[in-house]
Amino acid sequence: MKVAVVAEFYPRAHDPVLGIWAHRQAQAAIAAGAELRVVVLNRVVPPAATPILSRPAAALKLARHPSRLKLDGVEIDYVRYASPQMGSSYGSWGSWAAKPLGRALAKLRKEFPFDLIHAHNAVPAADAVLTAGLTDPLVVSVHGADLYYTAPRFPQGRAAVERAFAQARLVIANGAGIAGDCAQLGAESCEVVHLGTDLPASRAPRPEHPTLVTVAHLATRKRHADVLRALWVLRDRFPELRYLIIGDGPERAKLEQLADSLGLRGRVEFAGQLEHEEALRRARECSIFVMPSVDEAFGVAYIEAMAGWLPAVGSVGEPGPFEIRRYGQGMRIVPPADVERLAERLGEMLESPALIADLGNHARATVEREFSWQACGAATVAAYEKALSQ
Repeated sequence: MKVAVVAEFYPRAHDPVLGIWAHRQAQAAIAAGAELRVVVLNRVVPPAATPILSRPAAALKLARHPSRLKLDGVEIDYVRYASPQMGSSYGSWGSWAAKPLGRALAKLRKEFPFDLIHAHNAVPAADAVLTAGLTDPLVVSVHGADLYYTAPRFPQGRAAVERAFAQARLVIANGAGIAGDCAQLGAESCEVVHLGTDLPASRAPRPEHPTLVTVAHLATRKRHADVLRALWVLRDRFPELRYLIIGDGPERAKLEQLADSLGLRGRVEFAGQLEHEEALRRARECSIFVMPSVDEAFGVAYIEAMAGWLPAVGSVGEPGPFEIRRYGQGMRIVPPADVERLAERLGEMLESPALIADLGNHARATVEREFSWQACGAATVAAYEKALSQ
């Protein structure tokens, strides 16, 4: 089968980490037998936070991105489009991208006559496909944004999500909790396909000092501030404890200020955004992965850390951590925004290196059994076959 993948979040020349999970799923599907090309919605409008005098240069950089790249054997077309700034307009971005996407897919069809379109997220990707008037069999993957951001905040966005779910032959959810939420928005046929991770052959050396690590965009919902405050609670009990933060984003300055105000700057490293392999290497050299985030649909970062024999800590009530914990041990969960409980749980683990090692072994076993890229690729291709048979 030939599949055209349409995605908003996908690696760029200047941002090789963005949407890396979508790229790895594409690779996994190819390895499982699908033929696949990727079309990326490349928005050429700089973020609103870009200083006014820097916007022309930033826009030019975005517009000059190559129109075609080959990454790890996957051929990718980048489709330029413009839209209003992020905010109340986000639910309409599919309509802004529709015409250029329609032209790009028509061109692609001549050299790669695809049987199926796989859109990552209803908005803007699937909405752009439908607004462009394409009638090919459609599969929509849901990763959380449609449910937690677009549908609840924007009436136009909710309508676009519901239309995409109604017209898709199949909706792919990254967990059972997400599948249930998709059904509430009209998805009649839904399959769960877990994303995966690589499995390192051996453990990385553990750090000289016990070290917590978070790999995530520096956004409020990821709750890095809770980990910093938990570190402050534990500061005297574990004077050697360190915290490595991998990632960048709008909350960085506030988090740096918080670390300073708590007197923790010497214990916290803000590593910034790293290449994906480097981020994995550094994270897996730590002791405990901790990300007590909210609105966490799945969280590939958890299983990437667990694959490296790290126990992980997430939040109660979130579909991602709950889903991972259903399949085996190695994931512990705490109430969201509860710094004292977070510190208590971390303290229990830090008191016993043997417990950390045992949980790490269980974490690795859980990922080996349930969250490999091989399993993801097979499940993705099975979902495509189901969609085409309907």
